[in-house]
Amino acid sequence: MTAHLHVLTAGYADDRVASTVSLILDGKSVIVVDPGMVSDRSAILEPLGELGVDVGDITDVVLSHHHPDHTINVALFPNARVHDHQAIYLGDVWQDAEVDETGRLVSPHVRLIATPGHTSQDITTVVTSNAGLIVCTHLWWHETGPADDPFAPDRELLRQQRERVLALAPALVVPGHGAPFVVSASTPR
Repeated sequence: MTAHLHVLTAGYADDRVASTVSLILDGKSVIVVDPGMVSDRSAILEPLGELGVDVGDITDVVLSHHHPDHTINVALFPNARVHDHQAIYLGDVWQDAEVDETGRLVSPHVRLIATPGHTSQDITTVVTSNAGLIVCTHLWWHETGPADDPFAPDRELLRQQRERVLALAPALVVPGHGAPFVVSASTPR
C-alpha cells in the first residue's frame, strides 16, 4: 500500500496569487499540503467533499514555508497537527521537530525534507505512490520556474536544492503555484 495524492486546487501567481493545495491519503493519515490563499475557501472545501473528506478528518497539515499565500487557511482543519520546518503544532502544544536533509516522517509514505531555496525555511513533501515518487515543493512556482525566483535569498542554494530534488527522480512535481508537471529537459535547474 502506498499514498495517493490529489491536487485540490492548482495555484497561480500573476496579478493574483493562489497556492497549489494538495491532499495526500496514506492509510489513516489524511494530509493537506499548503492550505494557503485561494479565490474562495470553496476551492479547498468542495474538492475535499467530492473525495468524501471532511475538514475534521484531516490529521496533518504541512506548510512548505511561512508566506501567507501558503498558510492563510490552516485554521480550516481544527484537528490537524501542523508541520513546518522546525516543529509540529497541535492545539497549544509546540513540539520541536526540526526537518533536515534526511527528513521527518509524517506517515509511512510521506516524508518532509529541508529544501531551503525560495526561503531559508522551505521544506518539500516527498510522497511514495503507486505512480512513483511525487514531490510537493516551492522550489518551482510552476512548470517553467521561474528560473530566477525573485524571492530566493540565495540563487545558488536554490539551484542546489532543485538538483537535489531532481536527483530523487520524481515522477511528478507539484509546484507552489501551478499544476503538477513531469520533469523535462526544459525544467529550470
